[in-house]
Amino acid sequence: MQNNPRLGILLMICTTFVFAVQDGISRHLAENYNVIMIVMIRYWFFAAFVITIATRQSGSIKAAAATKQPIVQITRGVLLALEICVMVSAFVLLGLVESHAIFACYPLLIAALSGPVLGEQVGWRRWAAIGIGFIGVLVILQPGYTVFAPAAAVPLASAFMFALYGLLTRYAARKDSTATSFFWTGTSGAVVMTLAGVWFWEPMTATDWQWMAALCITGAGGHWLLIKTYEVAEASEVQPFAYLQLVFASAIGLLLLGETLRPNVAIGAAIVVGAGLFTLWRAKKKTS
Repeated sequence: MQNNPRLGILLMICTTFVFAVQDGISRHLAENYNVIMIVMIRYWFFAAFVITIATRQSGSIKAAAATKQPIVQITRGVLLALEICVMVSAFVLLGLVESHAIFACYPLLIAALSGPVLGEQVGWRRWAAIGIGFIGVLVILQPGYTVFAPAAAVPLASAFMFALYGLLTRYAARKDSTATSFFWTGTSGAVVMTLAGVWFWEPMTATDWQWMAALCITGAGGHWLLIKTYEVAEASEVQPFAYLQLVFASAIGLLLLGETLRPNVAIGAAIVVGAGLFTLWRAKKKTS
């Protein structure tokens, strides 16, 4: 473990850019093919990558798979796979800009749920930030106009699922190593997506297979960069820069996919990100 915040920040910026590109490719493919099939193929490649990395860190597949809490680990992996399906569906329904603007509330959900789920103490300042952040979400959703639209609920559901995944990951870290959690993330997700995805198989064109290959590469590449990020810097130092994925994904949506940025989405996203950064700052101050 190094302590190089500058390199860690640079790697996190690269990570968010690669993940944003991955989201753009996911939206392109999901507009033409079944989401479950796309995520299934992506998970095949991801599982191979995870097994390789986790085995290298642990010494063997048996060591990487050794866990004291298999139900928690399997639940984590399945939850993340389902969350990806929901989020990719949101890309098709709402586009990258609005989906990511709403999804940006997930750190606030983690902060709000960390008390009842993990028994962590959340002070009044963070509760205030959580409340302000959700006001930002309402600004994005425009109460009385689109708040009850089913499409608006999809990325919000994805954010909730990802928050639960994050909390379960923190819970699993109390007894299992990072390599073990990473192993179960990829393998359990690949199993559940294969069981579901084989029923939705569709033939793909040669060009779209190239896009599918790019999706797999960016997925594995993004996770590799994220691993390297946490190897050279503390999570509290680089986590605020994870919000750049919203910026990069929005840029791809606006410049390459013809999406538009409504004023309420820009204002609401700014409120959500500001509240999220404050909760991260309070969490870092509390642990320092």
